[in-house]
Formats: sequence, structure tokens, C-alpha cells
Amino acid sequence: MSKLVISTSSFDVDNNLHIQHLQSEGMHIVGNPYKRKLTEDETIELLGADAVGMIAGIEPLTERVFASAKKLKVVSRCGSGLDSVDLAAAKRHGIAVLNTPEAPAQAVAELTMGLILAALRRICQIDRQLRAGEWPRTQGQLLAAQSVGIVGLGRVGRRVARLCQAFDARVVAHDSYVNQSPQGIELVSLEKLLAEADIISLHLTYDADTHHLLDGKTIARMKRGAVVINTARGGLIDETALAEALTSGQLGAAALDVFEQEPYHGLLIKCDNAILTSHIGSLARESRHRMEVEAAENLWQGLIKAGLMKDR
Repeated sequence: MSKLVISTSSFDVDNNLHIQHLQSEGMHIVGNPYKRKLTEDETIELLGADAVGMIAGIEPLTERVFASAKKLKVVSRCGSGLDSVDLAAAKRHGIAVLNTPEAPAQAVAELTMGLILAALRRICQIDRQLRAGEWPRTQGQLLAAQSVGIVGLGRVGRRVARLCQAFDARVVAHDSYVNQSPQGIELVSLEKLLAEADIISLHLTYDADTHHLLDGKTIARMKRGAVVINTARGGLIDETALAEALTSGQLGAAALDVFEQEPYHGLLIKCDNAILTSHIGSLARESRHRMEVEAAENLWQGLIKAGLMKDR
């Protein structure tokens, strides 16, 4: 019996017709027993030497992982990013890698807007104070009065830009791969964006060139009191430098849904002006269902191309 590994921390097998069909064709489904992001060693153990297909989360899929998974032919990412996958290694081992770029975009964009509004109106801080018996009359800020800098105008970045425009905010953007500006958005250099934006929201991929894009030096060039939002990838920000900037007042607030190490236990937990969420960007019911259906469909099609399944 062929084995399929589903490594995401959660996956609704019971309501996924593609997975049920794979099971009916004799595929043995193995889930993630830890219900969190897997380590490299845990991924190797879960795949074993007999898994032919994988619906992947954000665990590291490295040369070592692919070399150990002797029968693996298809990896279907339940999500858009592929920075956790060594694509060159996958190609060397003859493993097809697929993803679901459209499905999570709206969910991540809406979470980003929620974090922006929560940061501007100090919602989380006020909630904590009220629960502690206080009745704070904290003055926040209007999104309509802010200049929002979007770094990365992909599927999520463009949606966030449109949503900010709907609030009458000025939107500027930087994207090295975009030459024509969407309507009402001014394309600027990264340096200009960092220096002028009141809110900086990251929506770009993570690689060696973008590692710690926001570090001590770049944060120092931002407007004092600026707000930083990251719903993309944790490695884009030097979290130690961010915590220092929040403590010193160089930054007014930050909201992060992603971290370099997850689960997160770092310095930002002690920053009252930091909003932290547990990588929930795609975890809206409708988007998650679409992601899982598309990931399973991609896996099915990949197995057909690999000659391991017959088309229906």
C-alpha cells in the first residue's frame, strides 16, 4: 500500500473528496502527530522510505529530507510560499513540487488589515488594561491619515494596498519585479518607502537577499513612531533589533504573524506595543478549505503524471 504524508498541523481529511478518493484507491494517509511545524528530523521520520506523496506545511524540505525519502515523487504545498523547500534538491531527486498561491491570499490580506487597525487603535493594549481593572482612554490614529508602505506587490500585497485605499490611506509600494504601478499607488525605492511611510507592511518572499531586510540599520532609517507589520515570513525581520526599537520608541508598534523560530518565545513577548499571532494568516475557514482542496487536487494530478495513479 502506497503512503501519503500530510504534514500540516491541521487538515480536514473527512471533508476533502480528493483525499477520500486517494484512500479509496488504496493510499494510506499518515498525519502530523505533533500538530505543529515539524523539524527536519521529524519530517524524515514521518516520510520514512515509503511515502510517494506529501501534502506539506512549512517544515524544512531539504536535500537530507529528499535523499531519505526514496519513493517520494510529489510534494504539494498547502500554501503559497516555497522558501522552506530546496527546489534544486527536489529536482535532482525527481520530485515534483506544487503549491496553492491564490487560495490563502485574501485571508492573509484581511489579517494584515486587522493587525494594522489593531496597532493604530491600540486595541490589544486597551483590552489587556481593561481586563486588569483599568478603564483606559487611549488615543489612537486614523488609517485614513497614514501613509502605508507595501513592500512586495504580489497577490497579498496588492490586496492589502486596495484595502488601505478603501480607508482613504495614501499607499506607496516597492517591488523590484513590478514596473507598472497599480492605480493610485506610487512605486518608490525601498529607501524612500522606509523613510516616509507611517506603516510598513511586508509581503515578499524570503531568501538570502531578503534575510533581515528590516534590521537595526534599516529600522533606524524609518520615521520615529512608525508601525511595522509582517504576515509574510519571519526571517524578513531581525526580531532582536525590532524588540529594541519598540522598547526605545523608535517604532510605535509592530504586529507579526510569522517568526524565525516557531512556536515563538522571544523578546517581543515582553513588548507591550507588539501584537503577536501564531502564524494564522491562512486560517480563515473558507480560505483554508480552498487551500486543502487545491493541495489535494495538485497531489492527485502530480501522482497521475508520475504514473502512480490513474486518471478518474
